[in-house]
Amino acid sequence: MPRILLVEDHPRMAQTIRAALERGGIACDVVESQRQAVAAMADARYDALILDRSLPDGDGLQVLTRLRAARKSIPCMVLTARDALGDRVHGLEAGADDYLTKPFETEELLARTRALLRRSQPWMPSEVVFGDVRVDPQSASMCVARACVTLSPSELQIMLELVRHAGSVARRGALESVAWGLSSAVTPKALDVAVHRLRGKLASLRSTVSISNTKGVGYALVVSEDP
Repeated sequence: MPRILLVEDHPRMAQTIRAALERGGIACDVVESQRQAVAAMADARYDALILDRSLPDGDGLQVLTRLRAARKSIPCMVLTARDALGDRVHGLEAGADDYLTKPFETEELLARTRALLRRSQPWMPSEVVFGDVRVDPQSASMCVARACVTLSPSELQIMLELVRHAGSVARRGALESVAWGLSSAVTPKALDVAVHRLRGKLASLRSTVSISNTKGVGYALVVSEDP
């Protein structure tokens, strides 16, 4: 499931946007200032950024300018009530990939966000493979031969992150950030519980792949000769 960072300081607007994105299958974390946005992107990886211009600590474009100066290519859609041509041009020249003026329909916002994600991830394969395991992000399934199991959103993101780190240990913080983002409802043991479930699903598929634990550091995928 793709994850968006929404930078919007109006609670009702933020709630409306977040609900629309999540109904469309896009996870969304919300922050309300430039400072919080910079901190969030330092702690977690996002597939795209939706950025309001009028924030309590200044113009949201300052966040975008900072990202582009650091050569960060995260796709960004700017939201603003400033609909003058000069404002739109300024936003695009600052590095925005799209620009949507308020008020807007949530259906259009969702469609533009999906287009932003498609353009930013043309490389994303239909499935990823490790050992005898195939993971399909589109159907959220994990298969060995013809046998398949369904993965929860957090399980899917954890498994994809483990495959990305094939041959090395994926650190706990990275796994937690891709699975739950900034959610404050996640318990300290949530990652261990999710990995336990993934181990059970791998065992049910009789896979040669298992998940090893480096205590205090993270998890890694390993392949044994026998399931």
